[in-house]
Amino acid sequence: MTREKIRIAVLGSTGSIGQQTLDVLRTFPERFNIVALAAGFNIELLANQVREFHPDIVHYIRPAKDSRPADNLLQDYPWLTLEEIAVLPIVDIVVIATSGKTGLLPTLAAAKASKKIALANKEALIIGGAIIIPEARRHKAKILPIDSEHSAIWQCLRGEKTNTISRIILTASGGPFYHYTQSQLDTVTVSEALKHPTWKMGRKVTIDSATLMNKGMEILEAHWLFHVPLEKIQVVIHPQSIVHSMIEFTDGSTKAQLSYPDMRLPVQYALLYPERPHHANLPSIDWTVSSQLTFNPVNKDKFPCLQLALEAGKKGGTYPAVLSAADEVAVELFLSGMINFTDIAKIIEYALKHHNIKGTSIEDILAADIEARAYAREWGRSK
Repeated sequence: MTREKIRIAVLGSTGSIGQQTLDVLRTFPERFNIVALAAGFNIELLANQVREFHPDIVHYIRPAKDSRPADNLLQDYPWLTLEEIAVLPIVDIVVIATSGKTGLLPTLAAAKASKKIALANKEALIIGGAIIIPEARRHKAKILPIDSEHSAIWQCLRGEKTNTISRIILTASGGPFYHYTQSQLDTVTVSEALKHPTWKMGRKVTIDSATLMNKGMEILEAHWLFHVPLEKIQVVIHPQSIVHSMIEFTDGSTKAQLSYPDMRLPVQYALLYPERPHHANLPSIDWTVSSQLTFNPVNKDKFPCLQLALEAGKKGGTYPAVLSAADEVAVELFLSGMINFTDIAKIIEYALKHHNIKGTSIEDILAADIEARAYAREWGRSK
């Protein structure tokens, strides 16, 4: 008996996670039909993806209203906004692999449309979790985490009840600078910061991993995904990146999910859940080879971004939106050579201290985002 293909929309198809998602879809052509591809300014790569997968709909950033795309192929395809793609009746699963706040509105739209949402965009829940999660429950949408850490938690929770969780333990590689002194951190270069020791990721998330902001954001995301208080979520340094997360239960036992660091595994798990089909190109661990798995505490003094994320999460409201927006600007300034590596945390702290928007609506979140970016750039100009 032939199974109906799962109809997929990939938002952020030209980014790191988007490309790895397409690799999974490429591996199982009999299981998936790609309905829509959405990208930003990387028109050349998007056009190549369109030639390979033949979606029905495409999205890209147009420099000017009604302007023609750089590749003539794309003008033959219907153009919709990300939110319009997310609610299409012909889409079964929406993959949100965009970066930054661009994931917020399509994730909310997909939740209201009762979709399955394969979520790789941390910011959607960090800044809008208080709105998106209730809407997902109300409309019976399913949020399937793609982040390796949250996928690990999800897998460990199969067959368990959330009220038996004693604590969630997120693992962090520590990035390239875990053993650096404070004076060494002050002189980190862009090229050094972009050399992650275990993962291959986009530039923004690689820098966030180096500052441990990425881990702070993952704490906030785990809080919304698994309904666990922030104080029950802990981070430990695990340089090997083999254990992706752990759950300690109330009886003292601990579950962990282990695999080589390859994002295609959590992507595949989300898209084909609850199945676990064989993927010939995904490596497995050779347990006959001697190796060590080590765990160490986080030095929060050297990596203040982690504490800033926790403080923003505890304050709630629009503070997480400020955290996310200020971090985005700060990382851009660092990558452009305008500030030092350690200035990233200083910019975020400055924006959080000056924040004064108290509402919780989508409009308030977007206003806080604009405000935070202005404060972050103000600090950058004063440098």
